[in-house]
Amino acid sequence: MTYYRESITSKLCAFARGWHSEKARDKIFDDYLAIDFMGEKEYKEVYEFIRRGFKADGELLSEEYAERVISEYLAPIPLSRASFCESRLKSFAEEHGEIQYVILGAGNDTFSFRCDNKNIRIFEIDHPVTQAAKLHKIQKFDRNLDNVQFVQVDLEKERMEKKLLSSGFDTQKKSFFSILGVSYYLTLPTFTEIISQISELSRPQSALVFDFPLKGKEFPPRVQELERLTHSLGEDMRGGFTYEEISRLLFYLGFEIDEYLGPRAVEERYFKGRTDGISAFENVSMLSAVYTGGTSY
Repeated sequence: MTYYRESITSKLCAFARGWHSEKARDKIFDDYLAIDFMGEKEYKEVYEFIRRGFKADGELLSEEYAERVISEYLAPIPLSRASFCESRLKSFAEEHGEIQYVILGAGNDTFSFRCDNKNIRIFEIDHPVTQAAKLHKIQKFDRNLDNVQFVQVDLEKERMEKKLLSSGFDTQKKSFFSILGVSYYLTLPTFTEIISQISELSRPQSALVFDFPLKGKEFPPRVQELERLTHSLGEDMRGGFTYEEISRLLFYLGFEIDEYLGPRAVEERYFKGRTDGISAFENVSMLSAVYTGGTSY
């Protein structure tokens, strides 16, 4: 059997979405296929990995410890950004009809399986290793994926335009791009290059959604703890960006921000009044923007 070492944080995010769908009464985002896609065996393995303090051979800690870690560290970011993105995507599709949806850094995202809108053509872009692992799982997952193209790109080293275009992407159609959970691991120049490529592919009125960590040193301990955790898993966060840096690069590349949620706004929209220990991360923002620059398409 071929072995693929996919992104561990991608697995943890999928686990958190599945855990929340199964456990929570008041759901922030219901990824009801996350566990089925992971498979019960892998889902249980990830849970045990968490209980062992994110060490393969660590001491088995209590279920209470695991529940606290999931609620405090793993669940807040994936749940809120998925809800934000898919709500915006739904509105975009209703407004424009036949569209293209490009998911950059798709990981174990299950939208392609949950989507019942035939007017949305989906392109999943990911690192070759992570996507190979996903395709391996898909072989066992009985779902119709006729409307999805899988495009393998190392976003830190490769440009995506040629591969996306050769996969059938049409620059004449309005498109929706999401970049969820990716910016944390990129420098500003690399992230700028990705947004630049998106702008070159976008027809006016196309949309872009992403989340990003705010740059700073005065955040509570759990922000540093999450960075330490991802480092221990071999996936280093790069320190984040300021809102001013993000707004300047979007303006320069022809995008107009139509909604921005800073950490307090994320807390207010998705976590206010909850009693399950899930709250917005103090350094995470998300936004949506519309491409307005240029009329070449």
